[in-house]
Amino acid sequence: MSRTYKVTGINLKGMPLGEADRLLTILTQELGLIRVVAPGARKQNSKLGGRSGLFVVNELLIAKGRSLDKITQAETVESYPGLSKDLGKLAASQYLAEIVVSQALSEQPQAELYAVLNEHLRRIEQFPSKTSVSLLPYLCHGVFHLLALAGIAPQVHACCLTKDPLTPNFTDPNWRVGFSLDVGGTISLLALNSQSNSTNTTISDRSVSDKTRNSIPAQPKLHSKLNALELTLFQQLATPDLNYLETFLPTQEFTSSHSPTVDTAWESVERILRQYTQYHLGHPIRSATLMDACFSG
Repeated sequence: MSRTYKVTGINLKGMPLGEADRLLTILTQELGLIRVVAPGARKQNSKLGGRSGLFVVNELLIAKGRSLDKITQAETVESYPGLSKDLGKLAASQYLAEIVVSQALSEQPQAELYAVLNEHLRRIEQFPSKTSVSLLPYLCHGVFHLLALAGIAPQVHACCLTKDPLTPNFTDPNWRVGFSLDVGGTISLLALNSQSNSTNTTISDRSVSDKTRNSIPAQPKLHSKLNALELTLFQQLATPDLNYLETFLPTQEFTSSHSPTVDTAWESVERILRQYTQYHLGHPIRSATLMDACFSG
């Protein structure tokens, strides 16, 4: 059996190991998530120094070891230098990387996940952002696509209770739709109220047995409410491209990318999507703290 193998992968995490080595977490097309040693990568003038940087894509020749495999050759095929030059872009990229590390499997091909991550890193790097808030559509787009790839994206086009389509109503400023982490997405408030009234009527009926009463499902908990613009932005995230400024906003009021209304809506969408993602991952997204610092700045 060969003691070496070849993979193409992107560096997602790195940490010092020993006196001069670096331990890398890499997403590969062929073998999914791997953890390997870059020998001497922290030495000055090391050939692996630049190749072990964050979000560098390499073709690797790796030697199997007893506990950790080691990189013996590395050839860079792509990198994203623009990410490290902008704090907001770097934070958004680390945000996506954290989700990928939580989702990726080991010893199994992850070509689609690899392609989706690289595509969104490329979009973030190429976006000529002037503020961190303007990056939020691209961050949310990447998060949504990663969740969709894992089969856990929130339902935002229909009510999770009735399965009826949801259409944002811009004519009513008080129009809202509920969002529940527990049921996996949006809920019509009319459907929720109807279910609540039905449940209360059933429970109050003296003819209902204790056993039946106990079997009635609890009313879904609402964690947020979305206005028409926020729901529209959420629904756009499921599309391949973000063309929200040109294609789907129904009123002239929302056509400026610098509109405070749009920025505020994207902040709300990111916050809700973050809560949803953390709910399914089972742990906080640490890079989100850096994103929050960028927003406040």
